[in-house]
This record gives sequence, C-alpha cells and structure tokens, in this order.
Amino acid sequence: MPAALPAADLRGRRILVVEDEYMLAEDLRQVLENLAVEVVGPFATLAQALTLLRSGDTPDGAVLDVNLQGDTIFPVLDMLRERGVPFVLTTGYDGWALPEAYTNAPRCAKPLDMRRLSKMLHEHLLP
Repeated sequence: MPAALPAADLRGRRILVVEDEYMLAEDLRQVLENLAVEVVGPFATLAQALTLLRSGDTPDGAVLDVNLQGDTIFPVLDMLRERGVPFVLTTGYDGWALPEAYTNAPRCAKPLDMRRLSKMLHEHLLP
C-alpha cells in the first residue's frame, strides 16, 4: 500500500501501534515502515501497551485501536496525553460513543483508508 505523502516528514519517528486484528496490525506496520517510521509493536492487548509505557518507553506518536478484545485503550491514552505524545485512534465508533475526554481526538474510521491514515499521521504527529 503506497503512502499518500512523502516519508521524509516521519522518517525515524517511533510510532506505537496497538491493534488486535492481526491483518490490520500488519497492514499498519507495513504502511508505517513505508513511511520510514520505526514501529513499536504492534501490540494486540491493552496489557502489552501499558507494560511498554510503564517501562518508561515513550514513543513519538501512536496509532491505537479503541477496543482491544473487550478492553478499551483509554488508560494508554491517558498516559500518552500526560507525556504529550500525539496519537490517532482507529475505530468504528463515532465521536459521541467515546468518553468526553476523547470525543475530539483524531480518529480514522474503520475500515481503514491507509491514505487517509497517512495524511492524519502527518497532520497530527508532526510539530
């Protein structure tokens, strides 16, 4: 899947990927690697993502599924916000279905359009 925008902007950034659907996680990994991003993960569970963040590892950005096998990603989002780490949510939920703190968070609707996701990453993960 070709990236919609040049890779140079994101080159070398460490992006956390948390997605419980294996094929989608692999597609995300491939798209990000095509953008010259260092992929952290992909992780399939909330516990894996929390373990990484609790270890003190802080990525430059994140692409996160909202629902992970029945768990929600919100504890990870809270930690990322505390650290000032930008993120893009991938979800089938509308903004109104999310907690108020996240209704305006950048969201890429599922099924994912990888060109749109690439554009959102450039918009939200670059200073």
